[in-house]
Amino acid sequence: MILAVLFANAEGNILIERFHGVPAEERLHWRSFLVKLGADNLKGVKNEELLVACHKSVYIVYTVLGDVSIFVVGKDEYDELALSEVIFVITSAVKDVCGKPPTERVFLDKYGRICLCLDEIVWKGYLENTEKDRIKRLIRLKPPTEF
Repeated sequence: MILAVLFANAEGNILIERFHGVPAEERLHWRSFLVKLGADNLKGVKNEELLVACHKSVYIVYTVLGDVSIFVVGKDEYDELALSEVIFVITSAVKDVCGKPPTERVFLDKYGRICLCLDEIVWKGYLENTEKDRIKRLIRLKPPTEF
């Protein structure tokens, strides 16, 4: 299961978070842990270079895209390889929405569309859609024309 998808800026402020199956009392721990992990390890990392960590029997894959850090946390069948696929789909969708690796301002300007993409990619803790064209079609919020 994908436990969390989290976006943060360079200062460690959380821009978007999605938790699945994580109790509310543990979320603060995960937020602070992921932000600290990013602060310690993401300095000087190239865009979309993946880093992997393991904490309490869960896997964490994280990267930088423009001015934004992206963290994906998973357990069980979502090991580091599966999470790298998830983060690849997420970074591709964010680049498509923003037109390039985003600055924080562009990211916040496109916040709504990015949230829609996230909802189409990860559904209730599982990877739902990976195809760019399908995700673009689904976030248009129009009824399907073909059955």
